[in-house]
Amino acid sequence: MECGVNVDKKEKEAIETPEAEAPEAAEACEPEREPSELELARAEAEDFKRKWYAVTAEYENYRKRTAGESARRYLEGRADVVKGLFPIADNLERALSSCADEGTQKGIRMVMQSFESLLKEEKIEVIDPVGGEFDAHTAEAIMAVDPAEGETSGTVKQVYRKGYRQGDKVLRYAQVVVIK
Repeated sequence: MECGVNVDKKEKEAIETPEAEAPEAAEACEPEREPSELELARAEAEDFKRKWYAVTAEYENYRKRTAGESARRYLEGRADVVKGLFPIADNLERALSSCADEGTQKGIRMVMQSFESLLKEEKIEVIDPVGGEFDAHTAEAIMAVDPAEGETSGTVKQVYRKGYRQGDKVLRYAQVVVIK
């Protein structure tokens, strides 16, 4: 008994039950509430924020990809220019081997040293497979000769034209003579 009123136990349960169920019943009976302008604005802002993050990440990936491609194309362009100098170096070596004048030989050696320093700056190495096993990834066999005494089959005996590589990329294959 509360507040001096005599209430039967069943009446008390009947009174308390609708109050306890009232919020649930009210929610079930109440039509779905439309979102307020603030809620709509927040949802729209969240959507814009998500799209902004996606576009920003996509742009960052694009920027990195194009920077890498530009650097690669630049290095390939430089390597193409140096490739054009390979035949000139070949001719200078021939001139050096056939020249009898000491002053001319000295001049040709100086030019060859300049070429070699350029190769070093560009990180280009000479492929010199003489005495080693023939490797089709770095050289092309232009001739095969019979083995002399003590020579092993498949060994590079002589280089006709030097090969060059930059890192793992072969710029020009060495032309070699291989022992049969």
